[in-house]
Amino acid sequence: MNLPTQPPVTGVVLCGGRARRMDGTDKGLVVLRGRPLIAHVLERFGPQVDEVLVNANRNLDTYRGFGRSVIEDDIAGFPGPLAGVRCGLTRAAHALVATVPCDAPALPGDLVARLATALREQGAMAAVASSGGRTQPVFALYRRDCLPALDAFLAAGGRKVDDWHTQLGAVHVDFGSAADAFANINTPEDLARAERGA
Repeated sequence: MNLPTQPPVTGVVLCGGRARRMDGTDKGLVVLRGRPLIAHVLERFGPQVDEVLVNANRNLDTYRGFGRSVIEDDIAGFPGPLAGVRCGLTRAAHALVATVPCDAPALPGDLVARLATALREQGAMAAVASSGGRTQPVFALYRRDCLPALDAFLAAGGRKVDDWHTQLGAVHVDFGSAADAFANINTPEDLARAERGA
């Protein structure tokens, strides 16, 4: 039996936030075990997609040094992760666009494949990861065709990713108890725990 092949996917690493809980330090460049967080994320995410874009609004030359195309938000004022999602949808070379945050160094190695399977089987516009009973809204896969819906949501003042997913009818993919795979390093304390392997 021939298994369906996965269409090509553009991956977007979201590095565009203000990182207030990290004292304003650009989270993608925070060092964990001798390497910037984005290096850990690229190592796990890169093999899952066919193109990687880095969405950043600061330290652009530093991010370009990782050998990936860097794209800036085209909505001013750091309006949140949906600005990065929109940027990725407009710049993606492929019809499917996966997003992950820059501060999740242990993200699942089968993230994109599982999201793509759910997207295809349910004919959804978006698939979103969940784990341990919690939605992981920035770990998602979108059809590029949902860009007009995102523009309308943003134009109406929408900012919450979960609210937009509800409007889209996004399908949720349960990764079970793999909550550690989705752990974000948001604060200096999180970083210290990750360094200790806690």
